[in-house]
Amino acid sequence: MNLDITQDNLYLILPSKVSRMAEMLAADSGKNIVQAVKEIYASNVYKRLEQEHTKQWHLGPVALYQEMCAN
Repeated sequence: MNLDITQDNLYLILPSKVSRMAEMLAADSGKNIVQAVKEIYASNVYKRLEQEHTKQWHLGPVALYQEMCAN
């Protein structure tokens, strides 16, 4: 069984990270969850997250959210 993360299977771990980030963004900003998800998908953090070679997928949702808020 191959457990390596590759560009071909990275999409499997992204929804849980985005979901938690969206919950934090919605709570902090008062946006609804759909708006929060759209903002995350449009962010530079997500653009890096969806590229396996950046290794951003190693970071947890809290660190990713903090990085997104810092920019």
